[in-house]
Amino acid sequence: MDKNLELDELGESPVLNEEPVLRKDSGSEDFDIPTSTSDLEAVYNIPVKVSAILGKTHMKVSQLMKLNKGAIIELDRKVGEAIDIYVNNNLVARGEVVVVDDKLGITMTEIIKSVGK
Repeated sequence: MDKNLELDELGESPVLNEEPVLRKDSGSEDFDIPTSTSDLEAVYNIPVKVSAILGKTHMKVSQLMKLNKGAIIELDRKVGEAIDIYVNNNLVARGEVVVVDDKLGITMTEIIKSVGK
């Protein structure tokens, strides 16, 4: 079974009162993979922390203390390079910065496949 689902493969609105997402097979240590939106209903309202990291740098506390308003901190990324998108501190995608109605946003350009744990 393909574990990568496209959004349009997930189907219509979920139906309640179906089997839970994590069903343990008897005698097996593995859980079933959700295959439809109704399988995911149990997790829809769980809050997650989403972070977009433009870049990083390392500096000493003495350097940090010397920073004033208008100071420039050089990051480890180049202009136009993809930024990292994290969900609950796990890298899940890369993307590009966009402007939407005077606010910054992110266009996801690459989904990062996690390696089995």
